[in-house]
Formats: sequence, structure tokens, C-alpha cells
Amino acid sequence: MGRDVKFICGSDEHGVPITIRAQKEGVTPQQVVDKYHALIRDSFQEFNVSFDVYSRTSSATHAEVSSGFFKKLYADGKFIEQTTQQYFDEQAQQFLADRYIVGTCPNCSNENAYGDQCERCGTSLSPTELINPRSMLSGAQPVLRDTKHWFLPLDQYEPWLREWIVEGHKNDWKTNVYGQCKSWIDQGLHPRAVTRDLDWGVPVPVPGAEGKVLYVWFDAPIGYISATKEAFPDEWETYWKDSGSKLVHFIGKDNIVFHCIIFPAMLKAHGGYILPDNVPANEFLNLEGDKISTSRNWAVWLHEYLAEFPGQGDVLRYVLCANAPENKDNDFTWKDFQARNNNELVATLGNFVNRAAVLTHKFFEGKVPAAGEFTEQDQETLNQVYAFPAKIGELIENYRFRDALAEVLNVARLGNKYLADTQPWHLIKTDAARTGTVLHVSLQIAAALAPLLEPFLPASAQKLAAMLNLELGNWATAARPGILAAGHELREPALLFAKIEDTTVEAQVQKLLDTKKANQLANAPVTAAKENVSFEDFAKMDLRIGTIVAAEKVAKTKKLLKLTVDTGLDQRTIVSGIAEHFIPEALVGQQVLVLLNLAPREIKGIQSQGMLLLAENADGSLKLMQPGGAVRNGSGVM
Repeated sequence: MGRDVKFICGSDEHGVPITIRAQKEGVTPQQVVDKYHALIRDSFQEFNVSFDVYSRTSSATHAEVSSGFFKKLYADGKFIEQTTQQYFDEQAQQFLADRYIVGTCPNCSNENAYGDQCERCGTSLSPTELINPRSMLSGAQPVLRDTKHWFLPLDQYEPWLREWIVEGHKNDWKTNVYGQCKSWIDQGLHPRAVTRDLDWGVPVPVPGAEGKVLYVWFDAPIGYISATKEAFPDEWETYWKDSGSKLVHFIGKDNIVFHCIIFPAMLKAHGGYILPDNVPANEFLNLEGDKISTSRNWAVWLHEYLAEFPGQGDVLRYVLCANAPENKDNDFTWKDFQARNNNELVATLGNFVNRAAVLTHKFFEGKVPAAGEFTEQDQETLNQVYAFPAKIGELIENYRFRDALAEVLNVARLGNKYLADTQPWHLIKTDAARTGTVLHVSLQIAAALAPLLEPFLPASAQKLAAMLNLELGNWATAARPGILAAGHELREPALLFAKIEDTTVEAQVQKLLDTKKANQLANAPVTAAKENVSFEDFAKMDLRIGTIVAAEKVAKTKKLLKLTVDTGLDQRTIVSGIAEHFIPEALVGQQVLVLLNLAPREIKGIQSQGMLLLAENADGSLKLMQPGGAVRNGSGVM
């Protein structure tokens, strides 16, 4: 529409999950954020998300802006200081952030609930509510210690927030956003810490705050301001401090409180900044019936999708928008992804554009035919088409993107109906002039589709515009009557979308199922320890390294293998119940751990003289216990 819009985003890099990830990977937090910032930034770019700037909260500009923000509130007396008790790990000699504490959830008995939330039942928690809390750093039980922090007294802003939100935005904010905010305010607001004991983050820039950083919830939203300043150093204040600017936050529902209550209270306390005009937050999008969780790897990672579905970024954009959880939680499934692509993008949108272009090349040498006299149907169809931009634009203005996209597809449906009614492939046999008029109208519909598609499917819009030999340009001028003049030459038609086969989505579902299985195995309880035995009893076992020299199935059995093992002392037969887990031929040549002095036993008529040592996974699968490298047969196991 030709408006001055700045699209600002960035990596929120100071959360505790960053430090946990760094600890697991044996690297520094900075190395972690450098890796993932680049991955996320590049994926967004390839996905055609057109940020004016994609910044990060570990930047020098952000440190300067967020420190300055804190110092102004500190100097103006907007904070209160409080000494509170917080869990401390005596072994690691460190105060523990909520995510560094795990324990049993008091609500569902999940033994691995975090100090701020149980991922199994979704209950919000505080660390002191956990049963048997333990530190993720050392595994030890933490103790409570006094620590001093600065708090933003949200209770002091409650009357203003009630007036601003409950009275001021009752009719223009989404009901889910307004309802959550009103609920929080009605329950009463409390002071919230803006600092924490941690060594990763923006250092608290006042005396007596050594070893403390800005709490990520305080630090992160200031990142919108610092990112704007980084990208537009000479004019950033025009956007953040001019009353004519309009600030809109696009977020998920777990961030509603931060963007509607806490950040506005921060801006109000600071003074001079504009406040959010709207926060059109979405609800949650689940994945195959389960809550998306990056920690459990239950997710579709964008960089993996772009690699596995090359050139099909618009398909995912379409499905995410068409299925957006704008007012209630929705579910993403790979079967729905396939159905929407095949039935809506391929069979409806792509089919219309392709038929109009192909028939024009076939009957009129790829040039837009002249229009004769329009019938009532022709004119009515075009009138409907040219009414769509205003309708779609109004939906976008009101943040109803899912409905707006549905109306774009209705343009293609209108085009398909028009072609089905007029049947130019039959009409050409009797009336070439009328056929030209039909295709002229059809091509005007296709030309109107290109700019309407661009906000949703930018790559496809560009592809369509190129096929029609058009520049997309400004929405207000591109979707206008008669944009394709008679004689305008089209380029060669190309399919906008490709059908997605069953095997493709089945592979994606299997990938998720494999992830779920790996999570179940990782979290499966370990069998309780057996009773103690004396060292003398243990020393009686003769454990040696041997090599399997022959292996075959025992006839008329499903589970038994007959193995010949070179023990370094002799070659002996061992019968083992592992036939369902191993291919006999693959075992030959493998070195294994063998218990030699197990009393011989006859099994299915075969004398078995020993036992292989194996490990059993939680799912019952077996793994051979083997030396780390080649060892002489007969070597003892200590």
C-alpha cells in the first residue's frame, strides 16, 4: 500500500536455555548463539520473511540501549530493591535460574519438571513448588540463600494498565489477548525482578550488582528498540517516539503478558516511547497432536524443511497461514500439509493459472487476445475479481490473515468456475473471437492474483508475475482492471506448485515417530539395582575377549543362534537367544565379551559352553558389549 513500515525482529539470546545448551555441547554461550543466530537468520531469509533487520540481543548496540534503559529507570527511582531467597547449588557455587532446577511436578508427578513449568501438564511453577528439587548443574539438592535484586513494581502500574487495556482496548484487541490481560490484571499484579544471578547476559550497570545480569524478560523486548537503532541509527526515534507511529507486536500466546502488560509498563516508566497499538497474538499450533517442544525435538525445523523440500517454502507458508491458530489452538499434520498442497495449491490455484496460460499459448501464440464485447457473465466475473483487493486488504488491516488468504484462493476458485462455465477448449472449435474474450478475462484474473498472493506466497507471486511478463509493483496499482493489454506477450508457462506424494509425508511422520521413540528411550526409568555381592563372588567370573568365527540359526527356533567363538584358549560353541536382533552373517568377525566359566548347558541338543555379554535398551533392543578397539583373543576383562 506504499506505507512506511519497518519489520523488526531478532534472536533472543540471553535465556537460560542458551547456557544449558552450551553446557551440554561443551562450548561457550556465545558460540551457541553465534551458531543458531546465523541458522535462524538464513532460514528466515530463504523462507522469504522480509525483515528490515534481523538483529540479536548479544550485540553491542543492544547492550548499550538496554543498559541505558535500566539506568534511566534506576536513576528515576522506578525500581525497588528486595532481598529474596533463591535456590543455590553449593557444589557448583552458583545461584540457580528456574530452568536450572528440576524436580517432581506437584500437579502430575512428572519427575523432570522445570522450575518454571512442567512440560508434561503445562502447569506454571515456581522452583519452591517442586518436590525433591535438584540442580541441573551438579544433580545435588539446592539450598535457599538470600540474594538482592531490583524489581519493577508492576502493582503500581495496575490502575493505569486497567484503564489502558481493560477500558481502552476492549473492542479492538483480539478476545484471546484481551481476556488473558484482563485475567492477569484482575488477579492483581506484583513486583517482578528485572535482574538475576547469572554470568550470561547484559551486566546490571549499577554499583553493587556484580555477578548479576538483566533478566531476559526485561532485556529481550528492549531488543526491538536496539534493533531499530542498529538498522536506522539516524531515524530510529521517528518510529519509537513519534505519536504518529503505530507499534504492532506479532507473537504467540505465551508472550501476551510480556508484550501487553510488562513491556508497556516498562515503556510507561521510562517515558517518551509510544505504546503498542495492537498485539494480535496467535494461540498454539500443535504438531501431530502433541505440543511442539524444541527441548524434546518435537518440531519441524525450518532449515531442515527448506533442505528436504527445495523450492517449496511457499507451501509451508500457505499451510501455516491457512491453519493459523488465530483464535484457538490448531494442529499441524503432514497429511493436512499434503492435502492442502495437492487440493488447494495444485488443483485450485495452480490449475487455474496453468490452464489460462497454456490455452493462450496454444490458441493465440502466447499473446493476450483482444477482448470482444463482454457478456454479463464476463463483466460480473471481473467485477467480483476487482472487489477482492479491498476485501482482502480490510482483513489484513484487522489481522485476519487466515481469512484473507482464503479470499485469495477464492479468486482462483472464481477463475476455475469461469473456465469451467465457458469451456474455451471446446469453444475454439466454433468461435475463436469469443474464445479470445474468455482467455482475455481469464488472464486478467491471473494478473490480479499475482499481487494478492505476494504477502502470503512471495516466491509463487514472483513466478506468476514472471510467467505473465509483469512487474508486481504496488498493490494499489497492480490489481487494477485491464492490466494485461491485448497483444501483451506472455512467457512460457510453468507449474506454480508440484504434487506431494504419500511417501514424502510418510517419511516426515516417521522422522517424528523416531524422535518420540528416542525421547522415550532417553527418559525411560532405569531398572533398580540388584542386591550387593562380595568381590570374591564377582572374581569367580572368568570374563574374556573372544571373536565370533561362525554363526547360524538353530533349526526350528525363532530366537536361538549357534555361535562358534575363538576364546584364545579354544574354539567353543555358545547358544544365545539373540536371533531376532542380529543377522548371523553380520556377527562373524565381531569381537565380544564372553563369560567362559558358566556351567555348560544343553540347549536344543547343542552343548552351550559360555555366554555373550550384551546391553538391553529400554525398548528391548540388544547391543553387543565389545572392546573399544582390537584386543587379543583371551584377554581378561577387569
